[in-house]
Amino acid sequence: MAQPLLRSIAIVSLALCTHLAGIAATSPHGVWRCGSTYTDQPCKEGKSLNVDDSRSEADRRAADNATRRNQVEADQMERTRLRRDKDAIDRDRKAAAEARRFALAERRAASAERVHQARIRKLEREPRKSTMKFKGPETRTL
Repeated sequence: MAQPLLRSIAIVSLALCTHLAGIAATSPHGVWRCGSTYTDQPCKEGKSLNVDDSRSEADRRAADNATRRNQVEADQMERTRLRRDKDAIDRDRKAAAEARRFALAERRAASAERVHQARIRKLEREPRKSTMKFKGPETRTL
């Protein structure tokens, strides 16, 4: 999983550098490095940079095309990652719901078993009452 993430970061970084190089090449006043940032305005203790683009038009077009291809691939990778994340979340939700249903069914079964056992204990403690219908053993004479 780290490999696709690093690849995405590299693609985005390459696109950003290419974009910034294009902006810097069009700046008529020059480019200054101010600490870890770049700007077209001079800054205190900044260093002036030479940003002449000596590439041919064909090289520039090839680089732009590569950047566009990389961006399309990065977008596809992002959509794939988002879809997989959503699928994982859905699976987790379904598993959690199933676990809740199972736990509820288990509690109900345990409760029903406790009630059943209580009835059995009660019946074992009390002697059986006779009913009015019981008249005793029948005696038949032939």
